[in-house]
Amino acid sequence: MSLRDRLSISLKEAMRAKDATRLMTLRLINAAIKDRDIDARSIGNETGVSDADLLAILSKMVKQRQESARAYEEGGRLELAEKELSEITIVEEFLPRQLSSSETEQAIADAIAVSGANSIRDMGKVMGVLKEKYTGQLDFGKVGGVVKAQLS
Repeated sequence: MSLRDRLSISLKEAMRAKDATRLMTLRLINAAIKDRDIDARSIGNETGVSDADLLAILSKMVKQRQESARAYEEGGRLELAEKELSEITIVEEFLPRQLSSSETEQAIADAIAVSGANSIRDMGKVMGVLKEKYTGQLDFGKVGGVVKAQLS
């Protein structure tokens, strides 16, 4: 079952269950996807966005909510931080399992070998290989530092 189908089914289930938080979050996801579909059609891509692009959208949504939750906690707005954290759990249901630290290390080593990288200048090649293969499974903000350390 495609990611879009899973989202659609979950949206219908949330409507039936009258789960307001889940319904709102799923509608936000659908809105972000539709925005990206419209952008894709405007540049001539009639099929819309791929599942890899959908995973990137979801990853970005998680990251945005993590930053918002952190800001709310620092500002003493714990109820808003909790709301953001509950949205994160809903969005993460549609993301693939995150790689463990040892799996991440192995993925980086494989990407370095595949790309033939041997210096820090080749970091872009390595990141490209990782993004192509592990979108949604890695936090690329953290991975960048590890890649840099391995290449230097």
